Amino acid sequence: MLKASLAATILTAAMAFAQTYPESWKGDLTGVWQGPYTGDLTRNTSAKLTPWGEEQFKKFDGTIDPCLPVGVTRQINAPDPIEIVQTPNRVVILYESWHIFRSIPTDGRPHPKNLDPTWFGNSVAKWEGDTLVIDVTNLNDKTTLDTVGHPHSDQLHLVERLRRSGPTTASYEVTVDDPKTYVEPWTQKRVLQLKPGLELMEYVCLENEKDRSHLKGIK
Repeated sequence: MLKASLAATILTAAMAFAQTYPESWKGDLTGVWQGPYTGDLTRNTSAKLTPWGEEQFKKFDGTIDPCLPVGVTRQINAPDPIEIVQTPNRVVILYESWHIFRSIPTDGRPHPKNLDPTWFGNSVAKWEGDTLVIDVTNLNDKTTLDTVGHPHSDQLHLVERLRRSGPTTASYEVTVDDPKTYVEPWTQKRVLQLKPGLELMEYVCLENEKDRSHLKGIK
C-alpha cells in the first residue's frame, strides 16, 4: 500500500512538472541564465599552447584592467547572469557583467568582408535543429580568454553552441581555434541554469575604478 501511495505521489509530481514546463521549451533560449564562474577556460580540455602562446602566457602578470572590454569568452566566464532574447531572425545576449550586449543575426547571412578587428568581433549564427551555433571572427588580440591569462592572437576564431538541454538547463560549449596560439582547436563545455524571476542588475565600471586592490599588482 505504501509503495502504491509513493508511486502515485511521484506520478502526480511528474505530471505537475510537465505542465509547468511543456515540451515547447525545446529550442527556446529566452530567459535569464547563469553559469559557473570559469576562471581557467582550458581546464579539462585538450588545449595546448604553441611556443608563441607559451611565451605570451608567461608575460601575463594578472594586471587586467576590469573597465576595458574583456571579449566573448571572459564575458560568459563571469559568474554574473546573462539574458537571452530570441526572435525569428536574431538573438540578443545581454550580459550583466560590464553591461555589454551582443546582437546576433540568425538569418543565414555571412560575415561582412573587410571588417576591422574589435573587442567582440563579428558574430553570425544559425540553427542546427534546436542548437544555436554562433560563429565569431574579426577579434582583436587585446584580451585574454580567461582571468588566469590564457592568451589568444588576432587569428582567433570561436564557435559557440547553445542548446536547451532541459526545462531549466542549457548546454554551452565554445570551440577555440587559434593556430598561432594553440596547437589545435579545443572545446570547453559547461551547463547554464535558468533563473526565472531574476533580473539583470546595473553593472558600472569607470576608467578610474578605485576598487582594484583584488587584482594582482594593483595598489
